[in-house]
Amino acid sequence: MTKIVLAMNVEGERGAIDLLSRIGSKVDVYKIGIDLFTRTGPELVREFVRREVDVFLDLKYSDIPSVVGKAVEAASELNVAMLTVHTMGGPKMLLQAATAANKAKGKRPLILGVTVLTSLDQAALEKISGSKEAVADRVRSLAVMAKESGCDGVVASPQEIGAVKEACGRDFTVVTPGIRLGPAKGADDQARTLTPVEAAKAGADYIVVGRPIYEAPDPNAAIAEIRAQLMHIVGG
Repeated sequence: MTKIVLAMNVEGERGAIDLLSRIGSKVDVYKIGIDLFTRTGPELVREFVRREVDVFLDLKYSDIPSVVGKAVEAASELNVAMLTVHTMGGPKMLLQAATAANKAKGKRPLILGVTVLTSLDQAALEKISGSKEAVADRVRSLAVMAKESGCDGVVASPQEIGAVKEACGRDFTVVTPGIRLGPAKGADDQARTLTPVEAAKAGADYIVVGRPIYEAPDPNAAIAEIRAQLMHIVGG
């Protein structure tokens, strides 16, 4: 069944620990990204691991291959379950990341290649790439490169799950941000989104949910509702 990743886009260590204490094992993985990691450093990751929860370290490494390899080694020593590297770093960098993970002294993390950020639409991608290639086609080609370079999966918007699974196989992990429980309210920087049910039906292995959970009046009730929807797919 599709697993739930909680994006910890909260202010500092206290907010993160409080949320972890309230939710515990009701989600499958906790995502610590560049904002929270920059504020708290690796000690917060260690604290989450000490509390026996899986951590998705979403720092999107992108540099020359040797540097990324060393970063993956360091992340592995933290015993994180998953981490991200940018596919645009190229096949040599991705291979170095996968090789470093395979030599991990701690827990071997899943190496996930970030494809096209969910904040980008077709027009934005064209400005970046100078090409009119469709978003789905770009995501597919980056996913294939990631798989051929030894990565375990990719991060892609829910709208490209099918294309990735078709090109890379059902066992290739797809982690999907851009999850919304309904129409976005107020400012929202996600351009390509789907609901949890839509993403799960498309084949997402993990869905990343942030604000719809931690900004809910009752975060645990929000998680329970998502679980119920996902269970309905399995049962149906």
